[in-house]
Amino acid sequence: MITRTKYIFVTGGVTSSLGKGIIAASLAKLLQAQGYRTTIQKLDPYINVDPGTLNPYEHGECYVTDDGAETDLDLGHYERFLNVPTSQANNVTTGRIYQSVIEKERRGEFLGKTVQVIPHITDEIKDRIQILGKSGDYDIVITEIGGTVGDIESLPYIESVRQLQWELGDENAIVIHLTLVPYLSAAGELKTKPTQHSVKTLMESGVRANVLVCRTEHELSDSLRIKLARFCNVKREAVIQSIDASTIYDVPNMMLDEGLDKVVLNQLGLESNRPNLTRWNEFLIRHKNPKSEVTIGLIGKYVELQDSYKSILEAFIHAGAENEVKVNVESIHSEYINADNVKLKLSHLDGVLVAPGFGERGIEGKIDAVKYVREQNIPFLGICLGMQMAVIEFARNVLGLTNANSTEMDANTGEPVINLMEAQKNIINKGGTMRLGAWDCELLNDSIVSQVYEDDIIKERHRHRYEFNNDYKEQIESAGMKATGLNPKTGLVEIVEIPEHPWFVGVQYHPEYKSTVSNPHPLFVAFIAAALKCSIVKKSASMA
Repeated sequence: MITRTKYIFVTGGVTSSLGKGIIAASLAKLLQAQGYRTTIQKLDPYINVDPGTLNPYEHGECYVTDDGAETDLDLGHYERFLNVPTSQANNVTTGRIYQSVIEKERRGEFLGKTVQVIPHITDEIKDRIQILGKSGDYDIVITEIGGTVGDIESLPYIESVRQLQWELGDENAIVIHLTLVPYLSAAGELKTKPTQHSVKTLMESGVRANVLVCRTEHELSDSLRIKLARFCNVKREAVIQSIDASTIYDVPNMMLDEGLDKVVLNQLGLESNRPNLTRWNEFLIRHKNPKSEVTIGLIGKYVELQDSYKSILEAFIHAGAENEVKVNVESIHSEYINADNVKLKLSHLDGVLVAPGFGERGIEGKIDAVKYVREQNIPFLGICLGMQMAVIEFARNVLGLTNANSTEMDANTGEPVINLMEAQKNIINKGGTMRLGAWDCELLNDSIVSQVYEDDIIKERHRHRYEFNNDYKEQIESAGMKATGLNPKTGLVEIVEIPEHPWFVGVQYHPEYKSTVSNPHPLFVAFIAAALKCSIVKKSASMA
């Protein structure tokens, strides 16, 4: 066991969206596969306290942890790669840093002192960075710093890294700098100057990169690597190529081939062994060699930006590999679905997932979609808002409650089959106040979900304010939609099913958050299996 926690900082330069999160997760996977207890945290430079109030178009998906933290979507990558839960401590924003320092100032903890960025803000950042390391649970903590070097908002984080490198020593804290080596087609060559300038900017802040990871579309020649090493003050073996991959799940093997784990462990004074990636590579083989394929309709309000549904898309990959099926996801904007075109848009699909979301835009399209798949016996999975839309559709078209709605969409609806949770009615502030985190759910025997989970009690992550209105439970169940999952303490309906349908399940929680490479979520696995069965039936019917 390591006596002192080691720290690895991942910074980015030249441009955003180079994949710091994937590189951090891939390195963590390689270290974990060698027996090192490894975790990752994300430092986000925006002033929001958390991403919970950010529009998905702005920031992509808001990921939720077991302890109820609303976090950056990169934490989803961390969990999917490592199969280890993250927590509030794994995501820190500038807003949270300043909020904490200001609260301390108001309490008088800095009495007599002028509160400044240095040392007070940087000390708070350093404390947050080391919380996981000081817990005694980890040998190595990887810290990804959001944004790019040179951004004004990132400067306090870079300064904190400089101080920690000096305080902890070279063998206890190193920096990996991810940068871009662009290819200029007119010149027909890769250009290193952007990387040189990025490293120079980092050095102007007093931080020296120990390892360069170079994102590129073309292979880096040995001469180019030597040039980068010479001009950027790193060893030749510490210039790591990160070429474009067909899937993010290839990156750990690519980094292994490049020797990233060996370089890092050597610089940290740790022993390097061959990582055990057997299970990971078994997943990759199944993922890349499917025996059949299905087409799933993802119906949502933010489909223009795939990051809005990142965890759902990755859960499809995990479930597809488990079933040895290629899952083709067709994104369909709910705002453009109506009763006239729903057959055209959905009839060819093998399954439909109605996605989470907030607000009234696109709601009627989701309801039309649910009606079509319910009547046409197409496998259906509704998540959060998707489950609520299934309840509204059933109430309107089966029970005949034509005014059925959610009070989120119509505060004065005469038939509020979906209503604001009692605990939410007196809440004014929007940030971090929803029903968040992992909650127990008791499953009804002989239901679809009890067979899927093979358990009586499950624990799933939530993020919502509205709920199934239990005043309508008896009426809805008598018409054929069953509540098959309940919170044992509150009686809140967490799951609905239609037993007469081939596969129709709506869940109030977010199963996609818990799907990982090592443990594909059973609900997604069962949904894809049902879609495959539907596909086979369709093909047989068309050939008859």
